[in-house]
Amino acid sequence: MTDPRDPAERLSALEADNARLRRLLDEAGLPDSLRHGIRNTMAMLRTVMHRSAESAADVESYVAHLDGRFGAIMRVQAATDAFGDADLHTLISDELMFHLAREGEQATLAGPRVRLRPKTAQVLALALHELTSNAVEHGSLALPQGRIRATWRVNLEVEPPVLSLAWAETGGSGITAPCRRGFGTDVLTEMLAYELGAAVDLHFAPDGLRCAIRVPLTARIGRHVAEDPETAWDGDSR
Repeated sequence: MTDPRDPAERLSALEADNARLRRLLDEAGLPDSLRHGIRNTMAMLRTVMHRSAESAADVESYVAHLDGRFGAIMRVQAATDAFGDADLHTLISDELMFHLAREGEQATLAGPRVRLRPKTAQVLALALHELTSNAVEHGSLALPQGRIRATWRVNLEVEPPVLSLAWAETGGSGITAPCRRGFGTDVLTEMLAYELGAAVDLHFAPDGLRCAIRVPLTARIGRHVAEDPETAWDGDSR
């Protein structure tokens, strides 16, 4: 059942719930690392909540988009290891799978093993959610022949190393840039730059969106994991 309260009222209630949860965390005596991680997640949820409200056309779209964005952040928790790190391949495949785009069918993924720190994983998962949601609602995945190719590589010849992620949609038809700037665009062009120091290029080709993301792979961002040559990068940056 749809909540009859207006968005401002609902935001106020969510803020009160967050404040109560913060007090409970402080009183629970949790380890500092765990408490810090939970606080980071709550801060991300608050940001998503407010920014989604700013760009929502109505309450129904606000609730639907907020639910999807919260889900993307929560899926990161299921994909992390004991240290809170997440595998980049898993983040991408989980988001695509959630939208019923299966790897090997509508999606192709290729790249080396990269482990991401908790906050980086949350921010990148949110960006991947916006890319996938856009492909489903407006892009190539709205059509049966639509395909997604996500490829990444790490340039180890510079310091710090640079992670380059290329997202390419094909099979779409008549794709154009949106007429209004929404939260998804802000995530890709502002949040990634602010939180991760990333450089992002967006190009709306007629058959689908192209997005290139370059992130300095510092210790607070993540790390490249050495592996066998057979499993290394086999994609391109188109």
